[in-house]
Amino acid sequence: MYRERPARFGDGAVVWSSRGDADSSGRVLPDGCVDLIWGAGRLFVAGPDTRAHVFTVVHGQEATGLRFAPGAAPAVLGVPADELTDRRVPLDGLWNVARVRELSERLAAARGGAGAVLEAIAEGRLRRAADPGGAWRPAVLAALHAGRGVAETAERLGLSERQLRRRSLSAFGYGPKTLARVLRMQRALDLARSGTPLAATAVLAGYADQAHLAREVKGLAGAPLSALVAGRVGDTSGQSPG
Repeated sequence: MYRERPARFGDGAVVWSSRGDADSSGRVLPDGCVDLIWGAGRLFVAGPDTRAHVFTVVHGQEATGLRFAPGAAPAVLGVPADELTDRRVPLDGLWNVARVRELSERLAAARGGAGAVLEAIAEGRLRRAADPGGAWRPAVLAALHAGRGVAETAERLGLSERQLRRRSLSAFGYGPKTLARVLRMQRALDLARSGTPLAATAVLAGYADQAHLAREVKGLAGAPLSALVAGRVGDTSGQSPG
């Protein structure tokens, strides 16, 4: 069972909770997001993925997480996103051990309120952040969502391509080309899952053709698009305990 709701501080963040109804496996697909997760009595961070993260869940296993929108996590976590790419990192490897122990005690006592505790942690950190959003971040996401190339996106922001790459790695954990591939795949999955034929999905999502779509999705997701759409490979679309 999986549930989610928008985080109270906005910026596209989501609070989620999950409970394994049976022993199972699944995969989290690359989406540019970073999660702060409380599960099995520990706090850890799931960084932005460049490939599918396959996981297993046992019956009754519970987890609660705070998923940050692409580029938003560094302001809370205090580390560049590219230090977390394709990694699951204990929070006490990033923050003061005593502080993480105190937070873990709060979460253990919160029971059904763990999500609210995670929100409070993030809100406190955001209030102290020098640049919690970064006006350039949504501009990059909008440009790449629209299918603009890296050179055009950099020019629109008044940056060199090297500057855009450096900023993107720090904020998103990806260079802009990889970020564009991830966003395009997510757009294609949304279209295909809504019933759009695959040939039309390829065109609307910005692929050269359906064969290009199939290659890209399999390369990033590790499974065919048809199997992902049909739910035959345990894709949770980010709904996992990390």
